[in-house]
Amino acid sequence: MTSSDRTNRWAGLTLDRPRVMGILNVTPDSFSDGGSRIGAQAAISAGFAMAEAGADIIDVGGESTRPGADVVSAEAEQARILPVIRALAAANILVSVDTRNAATMRAALAAGARIINDISGLAHDPGSLPMVAEHGCPVVLMHMRGTPGTMSAEANYQDVVSEVRAELANRVDAALAAGILSDRIVIDPGLGFAKHAEHSLAVLRGLPDLLDLGYPVLIGLSRKSFIGTVSEEPRAGQRLGGSLAAGLFAVLRGASILRVHDVRETVQALRVWRTLFE
Repeated sequence: MTSSDRTNRWAGLTLDRPRVMGILNVTPDSFSDGGSRIGAQAAISAGFAMAEAGADIIDVGGESTRPGADVVSAEAEQARILPVIRALAAANILVSVDTRNAATMRAALAAGARIINDISGLAHDPGSLPMVAEHGCPVVLMHMRGTPGTMSAEANYQDVVSEVRAELANRVDAALAAGILSDRIVIDPGLGFAKHAEHSLAVLRGLPDLLDLGYPVLIGLSRKSFIGTVSEEPRAGQRLGGSLAAGLFAVLRGASILRVHDVRETVQALRVWRTLFE
C-alpha cells in the first residue's frame, strides 16, 4: 500500500479535507475544561452540540493526562465514559475513546466507540496492541515520553523533530508487528507531552518530516501551554485565537485532523481557509 493510499481514508472519513475531532473530557481535573462535563448527561449534551457544530469525531476521555494528574483506575474511567459513548454512538456519531488502558478500550468499543486514541502509542498497557489488532479498529498513536506524572522531566532533546519522528516510527513498527493494519493508523506528535514550548513549536514547523512516515497526522494543540507562552495568555480558556492560528498553520504543514475544544470556531475557520484556496 502506498503512502497516498494510506492518507486518503481513515475510520470511514475521507481525508481530502481537514477533519475536526472534538474533545469531550468527562473528568474533574483536565487542564482546560475539567469539571465542566463531569456528569454523564452534561457530557452527552456537549457531545451532541459538538456534532451539531460540525465535529467529524467526538473524542471521549475519562482520565486527565495533564502534567501531575492523578492516576484513575480503569473502573472509574469506564464509569465516567461508557454512558456517554453509548448515547453518542446510538445517534451514529463517530466516537473515539481517549484511553491508555486495554480494558477500557475493549469496553468502549463494545459500547460503540470506533477509534482508539492512546497517548502512550499503545505502550502503556501490554494488552493494548493485541486488543487493537484483534478488533481491527482505527487507532491514533501519540508520541510521549514517560507518564503524565514524569513527562516534564523527559523533555530533553538534541533534535526534537528527528527524535519524535524516530520514536513514532518505533510505535508504528510495534503496531504493525502486532497485526494492526497500516491503513488503520494515524500518528500524533503529542504537542505538550514531554515537550516544552520550544519543542512543540519546532515539531509544528517540522510536520513535513513526520508526514514522510507515510501516515495521516493528527494534531492536538487546542488551548495548550505553548500557545499561552507565545501569546502571553495564562488562562487556558482564553487561547482561542492562538489555537486557531496554530491549527491553520498545522493544516498548511499537512495535518489531516485537528483535535480541539472549540469545534464551531475551528470548523468556521477551516471553511473560510479552504474557500480562500479554491
